[in-house]
Amino acid sequence: MSEMIGGACCPVVTIDGQDIDITSQIPSDLTPFEERVDETVIRMRFLVDGIHCGACIQTIETALKQHEGIRSSRVNFSTNRLVVEWDETQTDVYAILTVLAKKGYRGVPYSAAMLEKGKDDRDKALLKAMAVAGFAASNVMLLSVSIWSGHFSDMGPHTRSLMHWLSALIAIPAIIYSGRVFFDSAISALKQGRTNMDVPISLAVVLATGMSLSETMRGADHAYFDSAITLMFFLLVGRYLDHRARGKARAVAEHMLSLNATAVSVIQADGGIKVVTPDQVQEGDRVLVAAGERISVDGRIVSGTSDVDSSVITGESLPESMTIGDRVFAGSMNLGQPLTLEVVQVGESTLLAEICRLMEHAEQRRADYVTLADRIAKAYAPVVHTLAALTFFGWTLFFNMDWQQALLTSVAVLIITCPCALGLAVPVVQVVAAGRLLKNGVLLKTGSALERLAKIDLIVFDKTGTLTEGNLELLKQDSWNDKDLAIAAAAAGFSRHPLAKALHKAAGSIVKPVVEDVREETGCGLIWEGEGGTYRLGSRKWLELEEDGNSVGPELWLQYPSGRTACFNFSDQLREDAKEVVGKLKKQGYEIVLLSGDRESNVSLVAQQLGIKDWKASCNPTEKLRFLEEKRAEGLNVAMVGDGLNDAPALTAATVSLSPSTAADISQNAADVVFQGRLLKPVFEALYVSKKSDILVKQNFALALGYNIFTIPLAVMGFVTPLIASVAMSSSSIVVIVNALRLGWTISKGKSET
Repeated sequence: MSEMIGGACCPVVTIDGQDIDITSQIPSDLTPFEERVDETVIRMRFLVDGIHCGACIQTIETALKQHEGIRSSRVNFSTNRLVVEWDETQTDVYAILTVLAKKGYRGVPYSAAMLEKGKDDRDKALLKAMAVAGFAASNVMLLSVSIWSGHFSDMGPHTRSLMHWLSALIAIPAIIYSGRVFFDSAISALKQGRTNMDVPISLAVVLATGMSLSETMRGADHAYFDSAITLMFFLLVGRYLDHRARGKARAVAEHMLSLNATAVSVIQADGGIKVVTPDQVQEGDRVLVAAGERISVDGRIVSGTSDVDSSVITGESLPESMTIGDRVFAGSMNLGQPLTLEVVQVGESTLLAEICRLMEHAEQRRADYVTLADRIAKAYAPVVHTLAALTFFGWTLFFNMDWQQALLTSVAVLIITCPCALGLAVPVVQVVAAGRLLKNGVLLKTGSALERLAKIDLIVFDKTGTLTEGNLELLKQDSWNDKDLAIAAAAAGFSRHPLAKALHKAAGSIVKPVVEDVREETGCGLIWEGEGGTYRLGSRKWLELEEDGNSVGPELWLQYPSGRTACFNFSDQLREDAKEVVGKLKKQGYEIVLLSGDRESNVSLVAQQLGIKDWKASCNPTEKLRFLEEKRAEGLNVAMVGDGLNDAPALTAATVSLSPSTAADISQNAADVVFQGRLLKPVFEALYVSKKSDILVKQNFALALGYNIFTIPLAVMGFVTPLIASVAMSSSSIVVIVNALRLGWTISKGKSET
């Protein structure tokens, strides 16, 4: 038990008679790592070392759940992050670290630097262990070939014994060094009175090695050092590949934080400017953001007025005029005048950092297949140990077999029944699918998203920002002529506003008059002096024009000195491949529906262009929600593809939901799948991959279970040696992995469009 000092847990705890300092390498001040949920509840993220399988996750979450004062705990297998919420009046951070230490895990407050250091250390350790095991296995195998050949020639017993001793001298040190990856995990689990997948693996390797050493000391004909070290090598290869796969998934999420990885200009107390990195900025600091610079912190404007493009965060395609008191977010772009911000959130607390945590939500809703595999794997260890023991006693008691041979048969049972293939059946497919989808701009946020996508019957699309891409195009109307366009475009060239840029682009080669001294009034428009007086180009409100109810989409108004006006209306362009993708989805048998809050004329035009017969305009969020609920009540599995906050209820109600990366709903975590880029192809890709993944998962289950059904009886009956068992076990894992990799090969060859 840990001692109590001043009501807080002492950082030194005694575990198994050994004093352990749980605060080594932990900052003395943990306040920057804390997030206050309410008056007494604190949330903190930890990086936990030693997580190897689903059993580890269950152990940690169960132990913390039973500790008084802890409200919730969640472990992410891909990132090794632990998120804990606790009542500070009942417990503290050291008590949490103590719980982890007593279960054999080391936790430190999460930081990107610590994550990278831990990742590099584990990579190096696994590579070293794998190199040692591979070198030893190749040499021992050469000696084994000589021994096998000697069975059919005149090799004498002394020569054979020498070969065995040479194999032992090479294999045993290599197994002791390389096997620490599994041995440490198994010992830690056994100390806590539980088992994991590393226990039968370690037991098999130790028994095979011990038996081989015993056989060598007895001068017997057979030793199985080659089986033990080869098994170790294959297991390390699998562990390294798994570690790298999870590391890549984590790296993609972490890479999103690079959007705010720009220098920050902090205003010093004496008025000077100090340029620092975002992680050096503190809450309460004042920072200067120049025009055209990306904002790297969440802050509140204390000086200045400017147009801010927050499309990366909020999904709003048009910049918004921001002034003193308004909130801006990391990742936004300052398009107008310089701004002075007071920092409100930095690092992990920013809204942009929330995007990085999307990967972690995959662990919140586990896929049915993952849950099934976890349950089977959890029961596997005790079943396998019992079966191996029954095999040993059965052969020795009922068939009078020598105990050495009976033990070797039991070792073969332990090796051949290792649940690696079953444990890989689902995760390897998900890793391959998620990796390939990420390369195609698709981010899976929930572990069950692929399963639910595979069952979809009906796809509901929103229009604005989903089927359209937000690129504005000037509409040809009677409300303006070429002269109006030339004058307006000449002035628009002085502005960065998207409407002004679209207007200037639309004018093309039209000869534009020379305009000078154009002034931009932020959030209003442009003003300049020309022939006859003052010209203005801007919003209806700024020009104090009456609403007529005939406007279509975004608009700009040109006002002449005489008071005459010209209105320029803009429309959103369809995503480049929207028609192609919708056509492919219809050919695949999906029912397509378009629901939009836009006016009927606009929705009708888009539906006609895309060949969507079932559409509805002027839908509010409640009507969209009701439509999805009705379809699900009819027994249909519905996918919702939307981007706005008004789509959030429908996204939540759908069987599975998808949003573009520019959607405001990213921060709301309403969608199950997020896709990036200007194309709609990722939606088709996600649906295709989900169906293929479902097929591959079922095939992997069949392969893993079929392998065990076929090989276990052979091992129990003594027809399988430890060497054959290790090859068979490794082969089953490789077959499952290769089968899953076919998904990646198919996509890379472009067959997903067939």
